[in-house]
Amino acid sequence: MIEKNTANIYVISGPSAVGKDTIIENLQKLDNNFHFVVTATTRKPRKTEKEGINHFFYSKKTFNKLIQNNELIEWAKVYKNYYGVPKSQIFEPLKNNIDVLLRVDVQGAKRIKELIPGVVLIFIKPEKIESLRKRLIKRGVNTTTEMTTRLKTAEKEIQTSDFFDFIVVNKDGDLQYAVNKVLDIIKDNKS
Repeated sequence: MIEKNTANIYVISGPSAVGKDTIIENLQKLDNNFHFVVTATTRKPRKTEKEGINHFFYSKKTFNKLIQNNELIEWAKVYKNYYGVPKSQIFEPLKNNIDVLLRVDVQGAKRIKELIPGVVLIFIKPEKIESLRKRLIKRGVNTTTEMTTRLKTAEKEIQTSDFFDFIVVNKDGDLQYAVNKVLDIIKDNKS
């Protein structure tokens, strides 16, 4: 188990295509008093993603070296790619008493809660499963089979989301609602 100091760690999680990245990007515009964790992955960057901003994009060989060198707080294989949270992305800001905000998948959120019990877990839930399907189609990076797998996984994640501290609905056509709710949770937990 890892001890945390007076700075808070906020974990944003939820199904694929629920809008986690978009919510975090909007939070960055409203409040930049956080360290926004950059996670590591072996997947290829999407057209709009940048190295060191959206993710650290690694080969599987390099990612395996991170695992072997114990440089990740947690990692998992998700949809044929590896994702992980570099320890430095958490510990350096905490040493400087800076709050940390990170985005991980649901299994990663569970693992981080086991390692750091004081983290605040925020689950982003779609208004309806159909919303996720439309977002996955709009992304244009998944096959029909991959989308079906992601939607089935999303249904399971939503059903088991009760271990999260907060659940925020990302309403269709009202992104600002979810952004404001997450910001309210963070402000309330700073008090």
